[in-house]
Amino acid sequence: MTGAFDDLLAANEKYAKNFSISSLTGRAARTLAVVTCMDSRIDPLGLLGLKAGDAKILRNAGARVTDDVLRTLVLAVYLLNVDRVLVMPHTDCRMAKSTDEDVHRLLLDDFGMDTRSLEFHTVPDQDAALRRDLVRIRTYPYLPERLNVGGAVYDVHSGKLMPVEV
Repeated sequence: MTGAFDDLLAANEKYAKNFSISSLTGRAARTLAVVTCMDSRIDPLGLLGLKAGDAKILRNAGARVTDDVLRTLVLAVYLLNVDRVLVMPHTDCRMAKSTDEDVHRLLLDDFGMDTRSLEFHTVPDQDAALRRDLVRIRTYPYLPERLNVGGAVYDVHSGKLMPVEV
């Protein structure tokens, strides 16, 4: 692994010299899992006042509660000390500005790739999608009823969280 990753390998060399968190266990010290978008403007630990080891961070395009997120939450709850989940999409999200059909058409037109077998889980109505995802977690049969589930939209322009009630 060289060339395109040289900058990352060099940065890791510096990081490893002062590595100080080897005593962390992998359990969520603050009993929190955060489902958020892969958008690089989001620093989930920083914006929530957390540090390494405090929370499980699950990221995907649009901060959607997919089957894989549910699978991961089951593991986080039962094996990794999670008893609360924050679903946190954000403003100015590309997934909230398109439909799956738009994305399929764009990828076909611009790259010649037929992606119709994929679901991109776009969110033309972000509030409705967030509420649906919160209900999906709360009613998932493999997650306990006692699990605390909340939602908030992160504003990428102000850094503020806007809580959403179901």
